[in-house]
Amino acid sequence: MKIVYVATEATPFVKTGGLADVMGALPYFVAKKENDVCLILPYYKVIRDKWKYETKFVTSTIVTVGWRRQYAGVLQLKYNGVTVYFIDNEFYFGSDYIYGYNEYEAERFAFFSRAVLDAVRLLDIKPDILHVNDWQTAMIPLMLKEQYMYKPEYNGYYDSIKTVLTIHNLKYQGIFEASVLPDLFSLSPDYASMDKLEFFGKINFLKSGIIYSDKITTVSKTYKDEIRDPFYGENLEGIINIRYNDIHGILNGVDDGIYDPIKDRTIYEKYSSSKVEGKKINKAGLQRELNLNISENIPLIAMISRLVASKGYDLVERVIDDIMSFNVQMVILGTGEDRYENFFEYAQNRYPGRISALIRFDDEMARKIYAGSDMFLMPSLFEPCGISQLIALKYGSVPVVRATGGLNDTVIPYNAEKNKGTGFIFQNYNAHEMAHTLYLACELYKDKEKWTKLMIRGMKANFSWKKSAEEYIMVYENLVK
Repeated sequence: MKIVYVATEATPFVKTGGLADVMGALPYFVAKKENDVCLILPYYKVIRDKWKYETKFVTSTIVTVGWRRQYAGVLQLKYNGVTVYFIDNEFYFGSDYIYGYNEYEAERFAFFSRAVLDAVRLLDIKPDILHVNDWQTAMIPLMLKEQYMYKPEYNGYYDSIKTVLTIHNLKYQGIFEASVLPDLFSLSPDYASMDKLEFFGKINFLKSGIIYSDKITTVSKTYKDEIRDPFYGENLEGIINIRYNDIHGILNGVDDGIYDPIKDRTIYEKYSSSKVEGKKINKAGLQRELNLNISENIPLIAMISRLVASKGYDLVERVIDDIMSFNVQMVILGTGEDRYENFFEYAQNRYPGRISALIRFDDEMARKIYAGSDMFLMPSLFEPCGISQLIALKYGSVPVVRATGGLNDTVIPYNAEKNKGTGFIFQNYNAHEMAHTLYLACELYKDKEKWTKLMIRGMKANFSWKKSAEEYIMVYENLVK
């Protein structure tokens, strides 16, 4: 099969969230199964500054965006066996920012979507599958079906292309004034009706993708079912339920080539599931670097994520004194809302030598924290998949998570009677239930033999992209039969 992935970020080129990790891994693993794969990204300034000597100019065209006619250059490089194309336009992608242009975002990604459809014909790729991701590219299936297919001037070039949309997080939808339809997409105002793109008086890009894509995927099986419910459905549960039989929940993987403590050069000491003694060296090294009291017997709890409400930080805020009464240490790494940044800096001052608040993004420090921590806390309100718990398992940091989304699909609750499981799970979004679960984990930590076995089971768990890629390939094959 020929598969074209379309996204707005991918490692190692540009990353703001989990989408980049998926697009950095999935195309590579699908290509390894003897498929013809390429990836198309915007040529942001941050990419140009770092990769300009590796990319080569291929071609260019003029893209129509409503009444506008805009230059689109196409550049190319090969990375990990995948051909990566970049859509170049200084006006749309020449600043230091990836997102955050408010209403102007509609124009930027309208241009990118049109440029992608024009580029596949210009490059003569003729894909079997166009796989788009999140709201920024979710208008492509509509444009393909209503403006490119069955047009005599294209000689049937687009007619057999099938589309797949992956929803990485339903919360982000791309909601704009209805005027963008004729202005940016040359679409009739009829598309702003309730059965199409209308959304509380505006229009919704992600809704368009859900309606017009041939198949839809979510990044975990539990999240696929959760978004049918109004609590998780973000006002799209109606159309989600209509399309439910076309939705596939496919769990994200973790790239063993990037995240593996036996290969990781950034941590204090390499180790593995068969050589776990190195974990103690990493813990002591982390405690020393962060000015925490050095002790092997005090459980070290880690949190690494954006400091936002949906990650459950309000639960931690509510019971921080209870948690600290368990004789634990905590390290928090991330940036986000002022409320949580200020709270953790206050907590660090209140508990010197026991809490370390690192208000920044730091990939090298994140790896040291995964390697040096005993437990990894993720009390999320919702979590479509989550990659942090997968990395934590790989590094022997036992997850303590809420039973939602991908957390529910990836962490097996500890069973004391059978001595099985890979972590600790609590059901309700409740601060005291979370604290009680942490207490149970801390109690088990005192039994080093049982704790080590729990840790090793998690390290051996298989969440490779190979399995996930095979599930995506099955979706593609069923579309092109």
